[in-house]
Amino acid sequence: MTNRFAFFALVLLPITLHAENWPQWRGLNGDSISKETGIPLEWSKTKNVAWRLELPGPAGATPVIWGDQIFLTSAEGDDLMLLSVSTDGKQLWKKKVATGNKNARVSEGNSASASPSTDGKHVWVFFGTGDLACYTVSGEKVWAFNAQERYGKFDIAFGMTSTPVLHKDAIYLQLIHGALREDYIVGKVVKLEKATGKEIWSVDRPSQAEVECKHSYASPFMYDDGKDAFLVTHGADFTAGYSLENGTELWRFEGLNGPSKFNPGKHDPTFRFVSSPGVVAGSIIIPTAKRGPSVALKVSDALQGNSTQREEVVRWSTDKTPDVSIPLVHDGLVYMCRKDGRVFCVDLKTGEELYYERTHTAQHRSSPTLVDGHLIWCAKDGHCTVLKAGREFEIVAENDLGEPITASPVISNGTLYLRSYDALYAIRK
Repeated sequence: MTNRFAFFALVLLPITLHAENWPQWRGLNGDSISKETGIPLEWSKTKNVAWRLELPGPAGATPVIWGDQIFLTSAEGDDLMLLSVSTDGKQLWKKKVATGNKNARVSEGNSASASPSTDGKHVWVFFGTGDLACYTVSGEKVWAFNAQERYGKFDIAFGMTSTPVLHKDAIYLQLIHGALREDYIVGKVVKLEKATGKEIWSVDRPSQAEVECKHSYASPFMYDDGKDAFLVTHGADFTAGYSLENGTELWRFEGLNGPSKFNPGKHDPTFRFVSSPGVVAGSIIIPTAKRGPSVALKVSDALQGNSTQREEVVRWSTDKTPDVSIPLVHDGLVYMCRKDGRVFCVDLKTGEELYYERTHTAQHRSSPTLVDGHLIWCAKDGHCTVLKAGREFEIVAENDLGEPITASPVISNGTLYLRSYDALYAIRK
């Protein structure tokens, strides 16, 4: 009996070691890197598909996973929904959180663009309407409020798409849009108790940004290297770090919209940020927009106050940037994908460009995920490219679902999950 138990323990051990939750957008550490192995690199609408679940409507929100539950948001006509799905592909429950869904441009996005987050006991959702809510994992509402009613009406052309950050016992929001106060634009950075929704602090984020530049579609990210911890916000022509304790602005970096040392072109009034910074211990990779630059900052004692003119805080800058997709940093390399599918890879320390190559030609609006030495990028037409990670460009596989995708790939417990506008797919061997 003992030997039989030991045998089964050894058989199950590799699965247990490599299984992982995906609790919020971009995973456990906010970097879109999975430690799992054995994920299929090839799939189609039928190949390596464990199941496909039809969804009530389109959305760009990336699903999150804890244990055997998947949480995702969706539009359903005018309604905005939170769904729970089991990892065997069965819908467990569906709740209407808000109404007033709006589509952006022609099927480019809608009010269900921010991704949910979970700690295994509760799940938090935020919609472009400003509705922020907390539910138990069994679908019971805990609290809810509307951020526009609490912090002011949103003035943003294509809707508020920023995904909140869940960190320890708090939720952090960046609300960067076109609200006016006297002679400057005001954004808000907010910290809430995750258990109650009660405000811990909220601070203004002043800017001189104009026209579309004042509208940020990016999301905040947590920098925490075990020594320093702060919230990174991105929008209205600059990037800034905020104290987790009281919301004090610790540093800011401007000059991203020209003319400046980093962007010699003229100031562009349509220069709005969509892509969010890539955060890794010791560095922050700042994307911009259109033909703007990418800038890598060093996290050090010099990064404080207005650091724009301090050469010692800049690791490197490039003359190109992703417009939507977020930089992914792994093993000393930074991978970035432009909206037209061209991927460039640079050395994290030096900024040396190692390659600049085209993948699939359709528009790319999702961010990459790295697993088992490979990067997965999905285009809006449902074509997903698998690249081998490393200093040389190598396409390993090209897979087509034929359904629109703007959500990012998610990996948990041996399964790759892909959310299209039509359905949720579970891909595994």
